[in-house]
Amino acid sequence: MARHYQTLNPATGKVVQVFPQISDQDVQTILNKASDRYENDWRFRSVADRASVVAKAAAILRQKTDELAGYITLEMGKLIEQSRFEVKLSADILEYYATYAEDFLKDRPVPNSTHNAIISTEPVGVLLAIEPWNFPYYQLARVAGPQLVVGNTLIVKHARNVPQCALAFARVLEEAGAPDGVYNNIFCGFNQINTIIDDFRVRGVTLTGSEKAGAAVAERAGRQLKKVVLELGGSDPFIVLEDADIEDAVAHGAEGRLVVMGQCCVASKRFIVVGQERGRRFLEHLTKAFASLKVGDPADSSTSIGPLVSEEGLDTLLKQIESAKAHGARVVTGGKRIDRPGFYVEPTVITDITEDNPLFQEETFGPVVSFYIVDNEEQAIKLANATKFGLGASIFSRDTAHAQAVAKKIDSGMVSINATGQFSAELPFGGVKNSGFGRELGDLGIGEFVNRKIILTRP
Repeated sequence: MARHYQTLNPATGKVVQVFPQISDQDVQTILNKASDRYENDWRFRSVADRASVVAKAAAILRQKTDELAGYITLEMGKLIEQSRFEVKLSADILEYYATYAEDFLKDRPVPNSTHNAIISTEPVGVLLAIEPWNFPYYQLARVAGPQLVVGNTLIVKHARNVPQCALAFARVLEEAGAPDGVYNNIFCGFNQINTIIDDFRVRGVTLTGSEKAGAAVAERAGRQLKKVVLELGGSDPFIVLEDADIEDAVAHGAEGRLVVMGQCCVASKRFIVVGQERGRRFLEHLTKAFASLKVGDPADSSTSIGPLVSEEGLDTLLKQIESAKAHGARVVTGGKRIDRPGFYVEPTVITDITEDNPLFQEETFGPVVSFYIVDNEEQAIKLANATKFGLGASIFSRDTAHAQAVAKKIDSGMVSINATGQFSAELPFGGVKNSGFGRELGDLGIGEFVNRKIILTRP
């Protein structure tokens, strides 16, 4: 039996609304629409025309911030202020690409060419986007902003637990004037996704999700000779060098670990403090910071601890904690389910994690800190890189020049100095190793699914 898309409130554990999957015939209809709109309309419009639609969508997001933020909090339990921030960030991304699209896409001369050559940047066709639940609009905006102004059309398969967010974003683009077939939201299943990937008219796939999902999609797309962009999560180190301000680092660390209740690929996850005494001080302050947080309804602005997205996510996290303890780790604080309706867990700090402990390599998707103390900077760098992931990292130091030098030794796609992972339209986002490949956002993000056509002119 096909699994449904549904709104299940994580704060109560109750199902609110159910949405059925589309039929196989519907899949073909959507493929036909997306392809026809690309081949006969969207690709031939001016960049300014396409950008005007994306700019209007940005304005609508801002006008409807409270309504749209409410869907996020309802469906995946994000704190309401973080939901509002996400809506505004999504608007910023769309506005960024609408503003700079013509500059990014203009013809460029080939330097030192003796053939009067130019590089023309053109769309490639229909793209498939497979997106996760933790940032229901931001993930969509990262794809829709650049790809729609380029002239590609999109088929978007969102996560099963945020259907109202998926429909709301599609409505925004429709209201902004996107023609039917330009942006296509679909509620489909695994086999239908394979059908879409296999269709020749679909020229690329972008996915944000698990390693397992990324490997499956990349393998399928690779057999069809299609480009893929993957963002597959991380286990970001949070490095506190020996000259860092401890209290400042603790404040940023607590905030960085608890964004989206820790259910964020670029959240700080492995805390590494240089110096035994400084490490003990940091641990004491972090424990106090976690203990002071208020558990409650994520729709209440005074709440600082909301629910995890699902019972399954909560169970997985609790099993990881128990496994870590069974392998000799020590839970300093937290580690238990909170006794109230919904999917709540205590913010948790775990230390004494050895290399043979499964937690040493696992990504924890929830408010769990893996805490390490090392004796020197070299050990901190080695520990930071001792993971299969390589998405983001944070380094705290009073000497920013030295921190920048350390940043170049970290195996990751992004490093923040004296800050945690940053979200901004102009900053390319992506990682290395098992965190995936390709980039979204910034000038790099607009170049992933384009044809860089060389045009030569004989004098």
